This record gives sequence, structure tokens and C-alpha cells, in this order.
Amino acid sequence: MVKIILSLFIIGLTTGCASVMSSATSDLANNLSNAMLNQNDPETVRAGTPAYLLLIDGLIEDEPNSTSKLLAGAKLYGSFASTFVKDKKRAQKLANKSLDFAKRAVCNENNVLCGVYDKPFEIFQPVLAKLTVDDVPIVYAFGSSWAGWVQSNSGNWNAIADLPKITALLERVVELQEDYKEGEAHLYLGVLATQLPPSLGGKPEQARIHFERAIELSQGHSLMAKVLYARQYARMLYKRELHDKILNEVLTAKAEYPELTLANTLAKQQAKELLDSADDYF
Repeated sequence: MVKIILSLFIIGLTTGCASVMSSATSDLANNLSNAMLNQNDPETVRAGTPAYLLLIDGLIEDEPNSTSKLLAGAKLYGSFASTFVKDKKRAQKLANKSLDFAKRAVCNENNVLCGVYDKPFEIFQPVLAKLTVDDVPIVYAFGSSWAGWVQSNSGNWNAIADLPKITALLERVVELQEDYKEGEAHLYLGVLATQLPPSLGGKPEQARIHFERAIELSQGHSLMAKVLYARQYARMLYKRELHDKILNEVLTAKAEYPELTLANTLAKQQAKELLDSADDYF
């Protein structure tokens, strides 16, 4: 990794062209994110990601207005916080940084959304109609980082109060480009719909629709979509047969798939844990 950085530095010096350096480091930032997502050994990712986070920080500090680097940082920090960090306060710090990077990226690219994300819902919602399909990558990245931040701050009712805005944002992604990232927006919407029990406003049947659509759009390759379907929906409604069927499908499926390998590997681990605890739960 040090050799890569030194090589990039030499390129920048010898060409005298800042755009070459910027492009190369942006590619590196994106490649780091993809390398983590394509890794089939979660422990390697757990041990190695902190070094990547420091590297991303350095790249962003060098070019603080680079949208691609900010988005790569938001993805890495958010994924690491939600997947590997068990300490609540540490997870909150990392999720805060993920959301900060995502907000900065939004403000680089979309002044309208930048000016309203912290406003009341009745001001925020109408602006979403102005978004176009070209805005989907930045809006999805922002929405997913925001959702991760809420997850890390689930005990904070001020954070929970953001759920309607996050939901509206991701619903707009679905309206504009439903199959973006193989339907991951549906996956987030399914989880958001089950953050609260039905008695407090949770919407399990709406969640079911989103989970099933996420599975369909990924052509069954997203094993985490199936695990979340079982955990968030089947367990909530005590549907044991559905729960076991879905999780057994995960256990027999292949984990390797572009940008889903790490999530699928973790999904298989979680599926086994859920099945092992099913008798006690049901």
C-alpha cells in the first residue's frame, strides 16, 4: 500500500498535472471500498479496515471537495461502523463521520438538497420532486449513510425523528431508479419500516414488500436481503416456517458475487446464528 501511495505521488510530481493525481487517488479510494466489499474473509476486513480509514482521511484532507473521495469515505466508515464495531460510542463516532462525508458530498453536487436536509419534513419533502435520475448515486449514498447514523443512534429520539425524511429520500431513489445497486434502496426501506413495532407505527407488511423486491432485483444474489427479511419481518410476526425456509436458502447459496461477497459471507454466518436460536425465539 505504501508503494502505491509513493507511486501516485511520483506521478503527480513528474507530470506536473494535478488532474492526474486527483483521478488516481479517487480511483484508489473507490478501489479500497470495492476491495472490502469483495473480500470473503470478514476477519481480514475487520483487521485491515482501520488502516484504510486513515488512508481515506488523508486523501480527503488532500482534496476536501472531491465528491468521489467523500463518497468512498462515507461508504467505508458507514460499513465498518455497522458491521464490525460493537462498542456503541465508537460506532456512533464512525457513523457520524460517514454522515458528515455524505453531507459534504451532497452539498458539492446538489445545492437544493443541501439546503433542506436539516429542515422540517414539510420543507424537505417537496424538494425531492426536483431530483432526477442523475442525482440517484449521491442521493442513495446520502440516504444509506443517514440510515446507518440513525441505527447507531437508535436510543436518541432526535435521530429517530429523521426516519420519515430518510424514508422519503430512499423512496425517491426507488421512483427514479428502482434497480440501482440491485435494489438496495428497497432493503433499507424494509429495515426502516420495521424499526418500530406495529403498535408504535411499524409497517411490517410494507417491509415484506420491500424485502421481497430487493431479493427479486438482486436475482437472489443478496443473501443479506434474505437474512434481514427473516430477522426483521418473519421474527417480528412469528412466522417460523418462512423464517427457516429463507435462512436455509442462505446457508446453501454461494457467497461470492461482485460487491456482495463480504455481505453474503456475513449473511451466511448470521443465518446460522438465527437458525440455532430459533427454537428459543419461537
